[in-house]
Amino acid sequence: MSPLTSIICLANSWKHGDRCIAGINLQTGCWVRPISSLEDGRIPLSMRLINGKEPKLLDIIAIPLAKEGNDFGFESENLSVLPGEWRKQGEVVPKDILRYCQRDHYVLHNHKKYVTVTEITRKPFLQRNTLQLVYVTEFSVEKKLRDTGSNQYQATIVTANGQTLRRIGITDPVFVQKLDRGEQPNVPCLVTVSLSMPYRPDNWEGDDPCWKLLAGVIELEPQNNRNDDIIDIPF
Repeated sequence: MSPLTSIICLANSWKHGDRCIAGINLQTGCWVRPISSLEDGRIPLSMRLINGKEPKLLDIIAIPLAKEGNDFGFESENLSVLPGEWRKQGEVVPKDILRYCQRDHYVLHNHKKYVTVTEITRKPFLQRNTLQLVYVTEFSVEKKLRDTGSNQYQATIVTANGQTLRRIGITDPVFVQKLDRGEQPNVPCLVTVSLSMPYRPDNWEGDDPCWKLLAGVIELEPQNNRNDDIIDIPF
C-alpha cells in the first residue's frame, strides 16, 4: 500500500482541461503539488475525485505520494502521485491557515505578473517556489468575453505587504462560478498564487515566462459575520 501524505488543499484550479491540485503538507508545513505522469503533471478526474466529489479548498486530503517528482525544470514542490485511493480526512477553517501566509516582500520572486524560467533556476532548488499563500487587502476583477462565449476573469490584488499585482488570470473554478453569478470577493481574503508552465505570447522577446495565476480564493468570513481574531493580519 502506498504511503499517504496529508495536505490542506489550497488550490484545485484549471489546468489544460484537468486540474492542478496543491496544498500544505500538515507534517512539514511546506507546499506540495501532486503531479501525474501526464506531460504537464495535471491531475485527471479519474485520479482526484474523493467519493465522487472534487477536493475543496480547506479540505484535508490524504494522497499516496512519492518522495520526489518531475520538477519540469523549475518547480520545487512537485511529488508524483502513486497508485491508491485519495481520502478526505477532515476540514480546516480559514483562520487555521493564516500561519502559512508568507511574509516575502514580493509575491513569487518579483513585482511582475510573470517570472522567467531563468530567474527561477538561478535560485537553489528549495527556493524555486511556484506557490504562495497571500493575504489580500484589496481585490478587483475585470471580465472579458471569450470567443467561446464564456467569461474570462482577471484580478488585481493588493497584498498586506503593499505589493500590487495587476490583471492576473483567475483559474479557481469555484470562485469563477461565484463571479458568473455576479458575486464579488470579500476582503480581506487569502489567495493562492501559482506559476503557470512556461508560455510565450505572440511576439514575446526574452526568456520563457511563467505567469502568476490566482489558483485559489479563500474568503475569511462573510462580511456581516467576521471576528477580529480571524481577520487580523498574521505578521
